Amino acid sequence: MNLPERIGGYIVERELGAGGMGTVYLARSRGGRSVAVKVARPELASDPHFRERFRAEVAAARSVGGFHTAPVVDADPDAAAPWLATAYIPGPTLSALLEAEGPMDEARLRGLGAALAEALAAIHGCGLVHRDLKPGNIIMAADGPRVLDFGIARALESTRLTATGTAFGTPGFLAPEQAQGQEVDGAADVFALGAVLVAAAGGSAFGAGTPMGMMYRSVHEPPDLAAVPEGLRPVVAACLAKAPAERPTPAALLDLFVPDAAPSPPAAAYAPTVAVVPPPPPSYAPYNAFPPPHQVPAPANSPLPY
Repeated sequence: MNLPERIGGYIVERELGAGGMGTVYLARSRGGRSVAVKVARPELASDPHFRERFRAEVAAARSVGGFHTAPVVDADPDAAAPWLATAYIPGPTLSALLEAEGPMDEARLRGLGAALAEALAAIHGCGLVHRDLKPGNIIMAADGPRVLDFGIARALESTRLTATGTAFGTPGFLAPEQAQGQEVDGAADVFALGAVLVAAAGGSAFGAGTPMGMMYRSVHEPPDLAAVPEGLRPVVAACLAKAPAERPTPAALLDLFVPDAAPSPPAAAYAPTVAVVPPPPPSYAPYNAFPPPHQVPAPANSPLPY
């Protein structure tokens, strides 16, 4: 496999994967920072409408913060092959983790749901809609789940490569309005979050089979929640409501996933500082009154993880 030597100012180390938009490489900045660089496919690069939309979506994606996303650090929409660089987040995807370890229990599902809700709140707060939330786009990092590829799906969705009325996204995670090729908003991401939780519980909200069959079931049939722990079924069912207006917002989901979270205790009150007059020094220092300085051993090396 022939790797590009550089992409922009980043030295390419290896390929991480490929998808609908293009190829993702692990690369390193001149200062030693690891980044994931996604390069558009040649047919996308030749589409001026894609470049225009890509430029707008990258500008919006740069503003997304939050604890559960991979921040955009660089991009070049005008390169021969447009590319986008995000901070590299080591860890398996949710789909790989589930394949290796099996379904999650209720506590882990609640934690996953809360993390994804926070990520969606940050994404939607910047005027973006993810449009392709699925286990393969979620990295299970050491400090919690991270959502990848936010905002970029819109650029791909809006090109001439996507026929009018054709759904963009992943069958099984598409909201009914998205499966029918209609305009979508953040409620479509909430629907996908519900389908992700069903998958993390070991099930499949709309079964298996052909993409068209799964999309038909997402539009016309109720989701299969048999694998979801009983205590979580009401909130997952709400996420998977057919009507967008009936789905909870990401902010409301946080209360549903972690209803018992106690508020932080108030800061302790302290009495104001009172000046204390020190006692007068002795008129002389007795012999050996001052012991030698205390010898403190040097701390052991403990490099910080990153």
